[in-house]
Amino acid sequence: MARIVKSGLIQMSISMSEGDGTIDEIKEAAVQKHIPFIEDAGEQGVQILCLQEIFSTPYFCPGQDAEWYASAEPIPGPTIDRMQEYAKKYQMVMVVPIYEKEQPGELYNTAAVIDADGKYLGKYRKHHIPHTSGFWEKFFFRPGNLGYPVFETAYAKVGVYICYDRHFPEGARALGLNGAEIVYNPSATVAGLSQYLWKLEQPAHAVANGYFMGCINRVGTEKPWDLGEFYGNSYFVDPRGQIVAEASQDKDELVVAEIDLDMIEEVRSTWQFFRDRRPESYKQLTNP
Repeated sequence: MARIVKSGLIQMSISMSEGDGTIDEIKEAAVQKHIPFIEDAGEQGVQILCLQEIFSTPYFCPGQDAEWYASAEPIPGPTIDRMQEYAKKYQMVMVVPIYEKEQPGELYNTAAVIDADGKYLGKYRKHHIPHTSGFWEKFFFRPGNLGYPVFETAYAKVGVYICYDRHFPEGARALGLNGAEIVYNPSATVAGLSQYLWKLEQPAHAVANGYFMGCINRVGTEKPWDLGEFYGNSYFVDPRGQIVAEASQDKDELVVAEIDLDMIEEVRSTWQFFRDRRPESYKQLTNP
């Protein structure tokens, strides 16, 4: 019997930004805007849903305003608690990226993974932190320190890789070796600098590691920073590198795909990349 999983990605523009209200009001507006899309996913029978990078806030990293530190929260914490209720209601696994506060001064760009019964399974912290061209993330985030975990959910083995991580093949391979069947990459990326890579790198990761990927990008422009236009185009890609479902470039959208997990074994039986690895020859990769 085929292992078919229905998965969804939500790409979203913001309704409030810096200067439009308090940080708590801005966060609440973002959550409220997502809720109808989350409910739509649940009513469509989506089994695994992923939201965009730091979904409950604007992408504030073009500025360097320490006030945004106040938007970070614990995991589990208030936002994850709310998402657990939706996961349980719809029996839907959720990947929920937020700004995480471990303790004062220790803040991460993190995604929590919630199982279909509402249970919090764990989290992934973004490893590779950019600091260039308006993406001043080192001002806000510490590098991840939890490795490359894969979460055994009710429907599939799920891994997470966040935005800038996608430029680094090493972590993508680690997720494959750790057993990931679907890797989600929630992102915030604008037209211009790396748009040509959006449909190049992640299909390459899917092929090199024989798994599916769900790739999410927010939409719209965000004042007052005007970093550029977040161009959406969220998509699913299969282990052959074929895009199987794709969202538009410029609107809030839920994109849904049915994923046949049996394809993983079929593809890996043909392309024996894991068998033919030569880890003893890769020592240079771990040199500083």
